[in-house]
Amino acid sequence: MARRTSRGLIAAATATVALIAPAGAASAAGQAPAAGPQARIFMVNPVQSSGDQSLGDGKDSATAVPATAYTTAVLRNLDGSGGLSGRWATVRSDTGASAKTAAATTYDRHDDQFEQVMAYFWVNQAQEYLQGLGFGSELPGANDRAQPVRINQWGADNSFFTDKKDEIRFGKGGVDDAEDAEVIVHEYGHAVHEAQVPGFGSSPEAGAIGEAFGDYLAVEVGTDAAARYNWPVKANPACVADWDSVTYSTAPHCLRRVDGDKVYADRVGEVHADGEIWSRALWDIRGALGARTADRIIVNAQFGFAPDTSFSDAAAKTIETARGMYGQSAADAVRAAFRARQIPGV
Repeated sequence: MARRTSRGLIAAATATVALIAPAGAASAAGQAPAAGPQARIFMVNPVQSSGDQSLGDGKDSATAVPATAYTTAVLRNLDGSGGLSGRWATVRSDTGASAKTAAATTYDRHDDQFEQVMAYFWVNQAQEYLQGLGFGSELPGANDRAQPVRINQWGADNSFFTDKKDEIRFGKGGVDDAEDAEVIVHEYGHAVHEAQVPGFGSSPEAGAIGEAFGDYLAVEVGTDAAARYNWPVKANPACVADWDSVTYSTAPHCLRRVDGDKVYADRVGEVHADGEIWSRALWDIRGALGARTADRIIVNAQFGFAPDTSFSDAAAKTIETARGMYGQSAADAVRAAFRARQIPGV
């Protein structure tokens, strides 16, 4: 089953669809970068780092965003080939020439290679975040492999993960999808779910949970990176894909939010819309328990989901996981978050 990022207002898909600081962290503007291959990336996305809701795509113009939206980062875990291939991510095909690590500080958003670099950096960052939570060491690995990625290979303003090849494909049109770290990490969330539970998302409610987790993971990884690297956050972090959505949403720009007020009775049968019920519950768990504890529970619980899990069953498994990992008080906090969304059976 394909996993897709909805473009909501203007586009539709038609295809198949660390808390321990890593070595060589990205550097904020004005700081000397750490040793290692360097690259230019966005600090999550230009709207989040600048707070400027008037930014637009400008047909991929390099001058459409301020220079201050970029920072210099270390490309970690590369395999030494000179391209974007490494322990946790591999850019397997792309439009135009492949990015080279030796030139990665020279690319900007006008260059196709910039999206390649963004995808490598942020997929690697997402897996490092999971590794920092203990997944792959004290807890089972969660997609701890080299994730194949294709850039600008889908000729529409959409992106998706496909379980047929276990790869992520990022589209173009408007703001090219791989320019926004939250779109990149959202799709990586689908890859994580598939690695944990093959075939996950085979029912409407499971599909909604998948979309919700992708949104939530995108916010978590971006928020963690901004705090770790001292990047500015000038837009509400609960707003997902502020930059990608500038061409199809009104200001303040959001693809979706993780802090909405939907409850179970508000389901409409569309996975992206219904996912905002589940993502708000995850957001509230985070608020009650803190990011590290919440995310260890949330991700660990997913190993016990069925491919076609319901909201009720997934909530029960998450409560049970919280109890097993952190005791009754944590379980009570998780239960309260799901009860606030009026999910049956909790």
